[in-house]
Amino acid sequence: MQGAAVDGRSRALPDKADTSSKKARQDLPDGHMKQEAAGGGDGGAIVMAAYNPRAELAVRIDKQVLHCPLCTLPFKPPVFQCKAGHPACGGCVAQLPFGQCMACVDSGGFFDPCPALDAVVSSTRIGCPNAGCQWYVTYHEVAEHQKACPHAPCHCTEPGCGYVGAPQALAGHINTVHSAPLRAVQYGKVSQLQLPVSTPRLVLLGDDNRVFLLTVGALGAGAAVVSVVCARARAATRPRFTCKMWVNLGPPPAAAANCGKEDMVLVDMHIRSSSSPGAVAAADEPTFLPVPRMYLVPAAARDGTSMEVPLHIRIDKLSPLSDALV
Repeated sequence: MQGAAVDGRSRALPDKADTSSKKARQDLPDGHMKQEAAGGGDGGAIVMAAYNPRAELAVRIDKQVLHCPLCTLPFKPPVFQCKAGHPACGGCVAQLPFGQCMACVDSGGFFDPCPALDAVVSSTRIGCPNAGCQWYVTYHEVAEHQKACPHAPCHCTEPGCGYVGAPQALAGHINTVHSAPLRAVQYGKVSQLQLPVSTPRLVLLGDDNRVFLLTVGALGAGAAVVSVVCARARAATRPRFTCKMWVNLGPPPAAAANCGKEDMVLVDMHIRSSSSPGAVAAADEPTFLPVPRMYLVPAAARDGTSMEVPLHIRIDKLSPLSDALV
């Protein structure tokens, strides 16, 4: 006995003597599988179908289909549709007089939920527009994702420079075009830096290629101020980082009679994020280290008038658990 042809193919079934103990499998189109178990007597065949996981397709679609015609914003569930087929988002339907469709000739079309449009809106994803980001995001969530995306573009704050790029690209730009030194740092470990007051920028790269910009500025009366920011979109608050910066007082005579905390100035702070890193933090925020003139040291191999900040810095990356407790 021959089995029925499926998708242009046929497969021989077992002899009658074996049908009570064996099963026949047939591969169906689109990856489905049909399994038949022959039953004895007057019993009919038992058919079981197994389905592969959901498959995705790359398609092109008119952008307007995914936008509410009333507010022009991207649709997000729940989506409504009147009997004449006019769609609208939930926010617009709530504002319509009596919830009636104004596009209908008699303005008498009432809106009802449309599960089919909900399914389309929920399953439509596009690649993040930010260069370097590999995420595919639900279409109506793209704007929110871009604000928090680690690849969101940042702006160079050097006077007259209009460069815009991802944080890692910005670090390379500042290093090569504006000659700012670049230094790798390890989270949780202290780095010792000699920061010339005349070189106000230093790029720091974390273990995960996160970009930090260290800025040195004047604070009046020969003093200096040091600040550090993370180059990323302001809304991108995860992961979070803390930073300790301090400067020790130099050798005697100034420090001969002193010891302990009086020998240093220190700041322990949360690192702020900025899409335009470079400006020294505002003086009314605890996000900078003031360095009195007596803590500065002469720059080595220079003219004797240039000064440096002998900075110690440690950046810590907060774990998800400790971050949640902050």
